[in-house]
Amino acid sequence: MGLPCDWQIKKQKLLERSQYLLETGQWSDCKFIVGQEPHQQTLKGHKLFLAMSSPVFEAMFFGGMAEKNDLIPIRDVQPEAFKALLEYIYTDRVDLNSFELACELCYCAKKYMLPSLVEACTKYLWSDVSPKKACRAYEFAKLFEEPVLMDKCLHIICTKTNEVLKEPNWEEIEFGTLLTVLEQENLQINSEMELFNAVERWAKAECTRKSLDSNDGKSLKSVIGNALSKIRFLSLNPQEFAEGTGMSPLLTQDETFAILMNILCTGNTTPMPEGFSTNLQGRANLHLDIFGKYRSARPRSNCSYIQYVGSSNTLRNTPPIIIENGVRKDAENLSVNNSSPVIVEGGVRDGPKYYCQRVVLHPSHCVNTNVLDCSVTFSVDKNICVLGVQIPTQILRPFAFQARDDLISYNEILYAHLLDSDNTRLTYTHFTTKADFNSLVEITFNRPVYIQRNKVYRVGVVFNKLGWYPMGVCTENVLCNSVFFTFGVGNSSDDVRNGLIRSIVFTYQGVTM
Repeated sequence: MGLPCDWQIKKQKLLERSQYLLETGQWSDCKFIVGQEPHQQTLKGHKLFLAMSSPVFEAMFFGGMAEKNDLIPIRDVQPEAFKALLEYIYTDRVDLNSFELACELCYCAKKYMLPSLVEACTKYLWSDVSPKKACRAYEFAKLFEEPVLMDKCLHIICTKTNEVLKEPNWEEIEFGTLLTVLEQENLQINSEMELFNAVERWAKAECTRKSLDSNDGKSLKSVIGNALSKIRFLSLNPQEFAEGTGMSPLLTQDETFAILMNILCTGNTTPMPEGFSTNLQGRANLHLDIFGKYRSARPRSNCSYIQYVGSSNTLRNTPPIIIENGVRKDAENLSVNNSSPVIVEGGVRDGPKYYCQRVVLHPSHCVNTNVLDCSVTFSVDKNICVLGVQIPTQILRPFAFQARDDLISYNEILYAHLLDSDNTRLTYTHFTTKADFNSLVEITFNRPVYIQRNKVYRVGVVFNKLGWYPMGVCTENVLCNSVFFTFGVGNSSDDVRNGLIRSIVFTYQGVTM
């Protein structure tokens, strides 16, 4: 039976016509054989549709090495994912109904350079990450270099560790993921024994996969490598160890004796087995603070982060000085009953300045083609006066042609403001300056604002200059000059754009005693 004549008459919209071509294959001029036997499928396409959506397809069909074969093999993609890719190209629609499809389609979208589809897939994955899927999602994000998703998965693993370890699919995770979990300082567990038992479960499953005896200690040790060196046996009490961990075939009798002696006697002369941890501290049990954020019960060290991590676009200027023991006035007695912020002009700006500077954990970058806005919520545990913020300037786009003068500086144009929890604007500034590339710029608000401890505020910046900006996921907690800052309060803090706000500039000067 042939296709109906004059079908175009009933298709009023371009989307309907393109979907008809996809479904029927009419006028198709290319074919793909997708997947591996015995599940391969042949799918038809139209070179023009594909090329105008993907630079990879453009090179495949119209480039110097254009594909000449009648059947184009696509063996590394599942048919369902490739069908979803075609549907997105033809109709701008994507129906993500499972975690597995989102992973496959995200890989496919990266392969054929469809960034908007990658974004749709990663957003779905973010929303669907649960303790059951956290480890698998982490492995996917690591494989395809999705740092924001990696960080979110790791956050779930650390804050819901008990649930993650109890999942049956824990036994199927990759060895590298196992080590990553064991390396975390903060985990939601009651005892290190839970981690050890989870390692033993994984080792027995791995032995089964490799056709080894899962009850033989040597076989178990052969598959877990150096994982035991990351278990903090000395954080266990003697009864926990003797009745539980010490009975495992993962430990020899000599290792069990040496560990137990070190648990019982802090000054004994029996050394720990070679390569085993001598850390006496248990993992810090995480709990929710008053802002609904997970915070470690273990006190943090008195330090401030002032350096950037892992970016090829290193900031050229000297980072601002973080004053840890500088002169300051006590802000503890500022009235907390005053519901509105105190705004003071005058000599506040002349006092000592402090910079709460955030570490960039996972650097990335983005091109601003129109208006780029970013914001982050924060709270503090002491009353302070906020003076402004620091933001990074543009980076030079790799391999882009630019005139010699353009390699030095550019004119930065932006707007910045500070809001309270009701989104009432407390202060702002319009900012224009000649800025060096790969540096930091300090933005001073029109007026300083005193903010109160344990209240939520939002600082935002809107960039109006076209160009490439360094972003990234930043630390949520920073201790600066005895003031503890918590970022991302009350909302998701894994947006890479909020990494454009690198520092909160503040002082204590002028605080009413």
